[in-house]
Amino acid sequence: MFTSTKNKSYRDSFSHRAGKATSKKQKSFKEYAPARKIITQQPSPVRSTPTKSPASSSPTSPYARHISHYRTVLTTCSNLNSAIVTICVGPAQRLFAAHEDVLSKAPFFAQACRAQFFETSGKRIDLPNEEPEVFSAVLEYLYKGDYIPKLIYDKKRASWLLDDADTAGSAQGESTVYNNGIGGPVLKDTAIYCSAHRYALPDLQRLALKKQGLASGVQCSTILASARYAYAHTPASDSKLRAHYLALIIRSRATFKRSGTLQAEMERGGSALFFDLFVAMVNHLVSCTLGGG
Repeated sequence: MFTSTKNKSYRDSFSHRAGKATSKKQKSFKEYAPARKIITQQPSPVRSTPTKSPASSSPTSPYARHISHYRTVLTTCSNLNSAIVTICVGPAQRLFAAHEDVLSKAPFFAQACRAQFFETSGKRIDLPNEEPEVFSAVLEYLYKGDYIPKLIYDKKRASWLLDDADTAGSAQGESTVYNNGIGGPVLKDTAIYCSAHRYALPDLQRLALKKQGLASGVQCSTILASARYAYAHTPASDSKLRAHYLALIIRSRATFKRSGTLQAEMERGGSALFFDLFVAMVNHLVSCTLGGG
C-alpha cells in the first residue's frame, strides 16, 4: 500500500512534470510575431528643369524664330509615317527631305511621286530652276499652312499685318531673294506666288499676294525686276499678281519718274509688262478725267 502510494505519487509527480514539460509546445516559425514588412518605395522621378540656351531664350535673338520653326516642324514630322522624298533644289543642288504624304498635297509633287512608284532606292525630285529660299517657304507652308513671317489679323484695326515676332530679328533683305535666272533680287512673295502657280497651290498664291500687299520701302528697281519676273512666270490669264504691279507702279509713278528706272526699262522694252502698263495708265487718265468732269 505504501509502496503503491509512493509509486503513484512518484508517477503523478513525474507525469505532472512530464506533462508540464510536454504540454509546453514549441512555437513554430509561423506562430511567431509576423516579421515587420519592409516597404521599399520607388524613388520619385526627378523633374529636371530644361535649360535654355541664351540664343533660344532671348526674345530679341535672331535665331529664336528659326529654332521655334524647326521644333514645330520636327514635332509634326514625328507624327508621320510616310516615305521620305529627297528634293534637289537650285543650281547648287541643295538637298531637302520631306514626307511624301505632305509633299503630295501639291499636285505637281504628287504626280512626280507617282511617276517613281516602282523606285526601290528612294524617290528623288529635281528642281534645278527653283531657289532654295523659295522652296523652303513652300515646304513650310505644306507642313504648317503658312510661312515666315506669319500673317495675322488685327481685330482692333480690322486689318491684316505681318507678325512682329517673326520680323523683329530678321534682316531687311529677307523680303527679297536672289534669283539666278535674272541675276538679281526679286521680291520673295512674288517668287513664292509664281512657284505656287507652278506647283498648283492656289491657296498659297492668295497668301503670298496678300503678304506682298503689306510690303513697304521697296526700291523702284526691285519692283520693276519683280514685275518682269511675275510676267515671265505667270500665264497671260493671270489677273491678280500682274494687276497688283500695274496698280503699284501707277500709284508710285512720281517716284518712278524721279528715279529714272521706269523710263530706262520702257526704252529697253521687250516685255508685255509695259504694254499693259501703257493701257492701264490710259484707263487711269480717262477715269480721272471723267471723274473730274
